[in-house]
Amino acid sequence: MKALFAPLLALAAVHTALSAGARDPQQDLVAELEGAIEAPGWEDDRWGVMVVSLDAGDTLFARGAEEALVPASNLKLFTTAAALYFLRPDYRYSTYLTATGPLRNGVVEGDLYVYGTGDPTLSDRFFEGKTAVWEALADSLAALGVRRIEGDIVGDASYFEGPAVGHGWELTYVTHTYAAPASGLAFNDNIVTLRVTPGPDAGAPAEIQLIPGGGVDLRNEATTVASGRSHIEVERLAYDAPIVVRGQVRSGSSALWRAVPVVDPARFAVSVFEPILEERGIEVVGTVRSVHDGARSPITGSRVFAPTLDEDGVVQVLAVHRSPPLLEILKVINQRSHNLYAESVLRTVGRVATGRGSVRGGRAAVAAILEEAGADASTVFMDDGSGLSTEDRASARSIVELLAFMARSPYGDEYMETLPEAATSRGLRRMQQTDAAGNLRAKTGTIDRVSALSGYVTARSGERLAFSIISNDVPSTWKAKRVEDRIGARLAAFDRPLPRRVADAAGRGTDPDSASGARTARADSALRMADATPADSPLPDAAPRPDYYTIKRGDTLEGIAREAGVSVGALRAANPGVNARRLIPGKRLKLPNT
Repeated sequence: MKALFAPLLALAAVHTALSAGARDPQQDLVAELEGAIEAPGWEDDRWGVMVVSLDAGDTLFARGAEEALVPASNLKLFTTAAALYFLRPDYRYSTYLTATGPLRNGVVEGDLYVYGTGDPTLSDRFFEGKTAVWEALADSLAALGVRRIEGDIVGDASYFEGPAVGHGWELTYVTHTYAAPASGLAFNDNIVTLRVTPGPDAGAPAEIQLIPGGGVDLRNEATTVASGRSHIEVERLAYDAPIVVRGQVRSGSSALWRAVPVVDPARFAVSVFEPILEERGIEVVGTVRSVHDGARSPITGSRVFAPTLDEDGVVQVLAVHRSPPLLEILKVINQRSHNLYAESVLRTVGRVATGRGSVRGGRAAVAAILEEAGADASTVFMDDGSGLSTEDRASARSIVELLAFMARSPYGDEYMETLPEAATSRGLRRMQQTDAAGNLRAKTGTIDRVSALSGYVTARSGERLAFSIISNDVPSTWKAKRVEDRIGARLAAFDRPLPRRVADAAGRGTDPDSASGARTARADSALRMADATPADSPLPDAAPRPDYYTIKRGDTLEGIAREAGVSVGALRAANPGVNARRLIPGKRLKLPNT
């Protein structure tokens, strides 16, 4: 009898040994991520980290995920999500030339207003030359036969309201180009470049050229010296204080260059525009000035809510400039981490969604999204739209919940497209030669003692992961980023049998009510919290959302078509350029309507 059961007992012993030695992939992941966070050996650092599978619906890792931390530029994820949600990817800003008086016989009998709606792109980033937009608008006036403007050239920035910078912006920011103030009428990233050269003789003041020139309060205390090293300092006591240039420039030396934010971008813009008009033979009788208060604007004060001007006799629209599509602007925000673009976009969202072109209005719009997503908004506070403020707060959980909401929204693909891609030139060169390279897409964030990285990555298992990593009080942001890289690479290499999705079938995007254009009661109530929301200004509807299929490892085009109940030909037609031989796990295919 013993001989009969001996083989069975031996097999049972082997099975027990194998089971004991088997390792849970998620437990391994948790251990490695904990080890990565602890590796620097710091004492007072704080981390908020969360990883969720978008396909399985489970949380793979969480540490300090509920704590409200300073997110740095990861705050831009909220700004850009709100922009896609309320404005849509093809939204374009408008900048208007309007006249308060009639145009008769080539003469504008009144002031010429340059009315901005927050477009941050009036520069050489999208156009050929810093002044290309002003040249085109001047050409439009000349084509209308305009020869003379009897009044002033007025830069109207009143589309935005409230503080132009965050309350928590450091005083040291005032001379740094990454901290330019927001404006309803922006130009050249709201930055002026100073070209400082020696004067004609030793002892003479140095010469300073503004590029592009005009509309800047400048005090020149730099001198020319016969010998010695050239050096200058650019100082400013506050944003509304003059720019002061001190130092010395040696005779015969080459120019010194400095770039500085301007305090009144609207006046700066029209100061550059006025001589361009003169070059076209358009005489300006008055001066240049700016308007920031909506009550003093003949446009904002009368009827403008969304960026559309309907002629009603108050002003006459003479020319219009349109910006590139919003999606291209959002790429600059997330891939280049452009602070001014983010500040402009948040205020625009506030203006369109709540009637308040301010951080407060934008914040209310973001709160509406978080409510609709079912996310905890209590850990999110936006003092600005860029993350530059030390008063900004967000938890890793709130960011992951936002990422998950956007992934299943009508604009999930566009949102991901705005994010930097690992190991490429698009804002995230790190994680080369890892599974994250060309796969992980995430927003970076850095200010003093703060580092962050949040976004998406497709694991080796084929499942899409949303993650957020925020560190505060770190002695070295460089070392913190090495931790982020280690985590990102490990997530990309994560492999396990794909579990059944908790809430939805794996591989199929969800279709929340918001995707059909309906706003839930939660979102409506959040928007009503914003002050002075016009009753006659409905929220823009979201576009209907098609169904999507998320490719899994081993999928074929024929199998996907069969599962979706469509033909292969229809699937190909809905996804131009799809390569049936190279179906990439984690990528999404649009399912044709049936």
